[in-house]
Amino acid sequence: MSGAVALLGLCRLLLDGAALFLWGMTLMLLALVPQPLRDALWQRLALCRRVLCTLILLAVVGTLPLQAAILGEGWPDALRMQMLTAVANGTSIGTAWWCQLSALVLLLAAGLFRVTLAQRASLLASAILLAGLSLTGHAAMHQGWHGLLHQANDVLHVWAVGAWVGALPVVLLVLPRLQRDGQSTEAAQAVTILRRFSTAGHGVVALVWLTGLVNTCFILGGLPLDWSFTYQRLLALKCVLVGVMVLVALFNRYGLVPALRRQPRALALLARLTWLEILLSLLVMALLAWLGMLQPD
Repeated sequence: MSGAVALLGLCRLLLDGAALFLWGMTLMLLALVPQPLRDALWQRLALCRRVLCTLILLAVVGTLPLQAAILGEGWPDALRMQMLTAVANGTSIGTAWWCQLSALVLLLAAGLFRVTLAQRASLLASAILLAGLSLTGHAAMHQGWHGLLHQANDVLHVWAVGAWVGALPVVLLVLPRLQRDGQSTEAAQAVTILRRFSTAGHGVVALVWLTGLVNTCFILGGLPLDWSFTYQRLLALKCVLVGVMVLVALFNRYGLVPALRRQPRALALLARLTWLEILLSLLVMALLAWLGMLQPD
């Protein structure tokens, strides 16, 4: 069943990544971008949002049959109604799947709402999708209060990660406005938005690191220092990549942003480094999907 396991890992990657970006970009718009620019950027992100919703749809639809095939007797069980029902209604995996399905329905229905309500519905749906991740995998490995604390910390972690990396596409849309006349309304709005994002970003990145450290302690009881295990090697690599992302973000904030007015090339470099952060975040998500399929020790 290695094929089913690999496809399940792909579904997790698609679901996690799409939900993280949808949550982050919607949160950024609602929390940091004033009207009417918020609605204008929401429309400019329409194609991106459609792609993310499609990926979520494919992942949710594919997850339950793949889980049934893995837990059952192979591919025939992937389409056997009795097995699908047993997995959906009798396991924690099924509970998580129902949460994902409910969030997907809300997400698809959001397209029928007016813009502001659609934004809020998308935010809620993506938050539920991310929270549902804590119902399976390593976050569900403990029982009682220990398990509840682990799951709550895991939810806070993925929300914080999404608030960071998911906001980056919105930042890319805002940056070109800085090329306008420095006294224009558009340039002033862009400066205000980036300043707000920078201020909030300090706390969000700190929360990512803190909750990530707590998660690691819950799973391993300490730091990933035993590299004889694939899980701990990959987790250490993930930490390195996140560290690189933090360094890039710090350079952007304290190196490039202050130089925007006196160095014309700073804006282009800032955009390229923002793209680099997005690419690094995709690598981190791929590692997380892989880690979710491995035993910690």
